[in-house]
Amino acid sequence: MDRPEEQVQVASISVRSEALSAGRSGGKVGTEPLTHGLSERVRALRLPVPEEPPRGLANRLPWVLTILSLAATALVGYWAWLRPWQTQQAVQTPGQESPPGMLPLTPQPAPKEGEIVLQAKGYIVAKHQILISPLVSGRILRLNCDEGQRVQKGDLLVELESTEYEAEYRRALANVEAANQRYQELQKYRDEEIRQAEAELAEVQHQLAQAEDDYRRAKDLFSRGIITQQEHDSAHRQAETLRQRANRMKAALELMQKGPREERRQAALAELQAAQAELARAKWRLENCKIYAPLTGTILKKNAEQWNLVNPLAMQGSFSICEMADLSQLEVELMIQERDIARIFEGQLCKVYAEAYPEDMFPERVYAGRVSRLMPIADRAKGAIPVRVEFRVPPEEQGKYLKPEMGAMVTFYNAPAPKELPIFWKDVSRDGVRQQAEPILPAPSAKTPIQK
Repeated sequence: MDRPEEQVQVASISVRSEALSAGRSGGKVGTEPLTHGLSERVRALRLPVPEEPPRGLANRLPWVLTILSLAATALVGYWAWLRPWQTQQAVQTPGQESPPGMLPLTPQPAPKEGEIVLQAKGYIVAKHQILISPLVSGRILRLNCDEGQRVQKGDLLVELESTEYEAEYRRALANVEAANQRYQELQKYRDEEIRQAEAELAEVQHQLAQAEDDYRRAKDLFSRGIITQQEHDSAHRQAETLRQRANRMKAALELMQKGPREERRQAALAELQAAQAELARAKWRLENCKIYAPLTGTILKKNAEQWNLVNPLAMQGSFSICEMADLSQLEVELMIQERDIARIFEGQLCKVYAEAYPEDMFPERVYAGRVSRLMPIADRAKGAIPVRVEFRVPPEEQGKYLKPEMGAMVTFYNAPAPKELPIFWKDVSRDGVRQQAEPILPAPSAKTPIQK
């Protein structure tokens, strides 16, 4: 089917052909009336043009809608800003009626003594966990630890090769002995040495007496002209030399009687102390070739094997030969949301059980705990504060049921824990805990603790 535009073109072509034929047949006289009639016929064959809507309303409609949406947004924002202020005014003046458009506030009742205030999930950690690291380098000769092994305080865990350290110890011991002898030598002179000095002084004094007698005779003979001047001077010099020698021997005897000089004694003492320090260092290195268990506990992890070469510089930080912990004293590490931290206080009574041993199925493995500490810094990313809850397990259960990094559920009560906290929850005195049926709450996530 032809379109309207094609029909108009066809009609115009046909009209033109008719007009040309008429003009040829009729001549110039009838050309103008015929052309006017053809134009009217062409206008009659054109399709009607649809009427366009007024342009003013169509252009203003998007602007009107934009202004209305902005006004609605501003109204909602003003209402959201005004509502907390109205709520605060309503809380400050509880006796007044609530303003129109607001629901009356119902204050939450304070928890009673012994009621459950919060239940949260955490993870079990050892209260005392120790990294066993070497203090000296060497090769491991003996390794007496394995995962899960129970050790007592003082048990030998690791023994390193000690040949080099034994040689250093013996050399340091010899240096101490030599320095000690030098120091003792300078404390006082021996009696034999003093007697020897006295005998030398007596000998010189006898020689001095003889020289003085010879000088007196030579002086007398020189005055009478019997001896020459040279012989007289020689006798005089001999007597004076022996007198000076006697004085020197007398001063030496006095020094020996007083003892060595104080400066020499102090220098010898300093050398002795330096040698003793080297000996203590060598002994410390030799003794640290054997590593003993610092406490009674369980080996959690072993990071080295026999004949491995260990170095204390490479084992700083989190790496060690093995890790051990006292699994009789455990803690639950929890992240309490800031909105709930007001319900937690230090020394608060808690009920603890592992997720692997639910309370309804294993009531004998529910333990009593207390809030040991609230950490001094919060976690900004989680909006929570770390809290530690301590509890104990019997010696026969250490490392058997409850293991580090296991998930645990903690129920907080609005009551302080007793001073002598029992191990099991069933032994807790019910005076401070309200007698109520405690529902079994679903296990919450670590970020959203369930509240009671």
